[in-house]
Amino acid sequence: MGTIGEDDLEDLRGARLGRDDQAELIEAQTECTFVFTTEHGWPGGVVMTYIELEGCFWLTAVDGRGHVRGIESDPRASLVISNAGTGLSGRRMISFRGTTIVHRDPGTKARILRRFAQRHQPGNPEAFVRLLDSPRRVVFQFQPTAVAVSHDSTRMAGDGRGGGAAQE
Repeated sequence: MGTIGEDDLEDLRGARLGRDDQAELIEAQTECTFVFTTEHGWPGGVVMTYIELEGCFWLTAVDGRGHVRGIESDPRASLVISNAGTGLSGRRMISFRGTTIVHRDPGTKARILRRFAQRHQPGNPEAFVRLLDSPRRVVFQFQPTAVAVSHDSTRMAGDGRGGGAAQE
């Protein structure tokens, strides 16, 4: 068998993200694609910002939107994070499967929105909390149950474009 990505792209098991690389990607990125089943049974997806806390991913939305209704009909979801827009080299991604809980209680909302603002608006977290803390605001708790797939092109010859050995 040749070097991953040098001879073919059929077997990419060696191009998966390791645990440290997963953590680096999750920390470097701020957005994910949240994939859910709509209340009508169709697949749906939205780009959302997230925080990772206590082994879960936390997201926020407005009650009544399609992704909130979808999660309430079927809590199974996927969360996909790529390195697009980050300073990380290559093309990296991870897709988690899991279940999602919608939280409406003021205590959970206040705690998560505060953490959300600290991560996404560290220069003025109070202003961001005021903006987010609307009457119909909910927070999602996505609990990963498995890594469905991950990929790191830097582990492949020529960064997955052929030629040359993989970077070390």
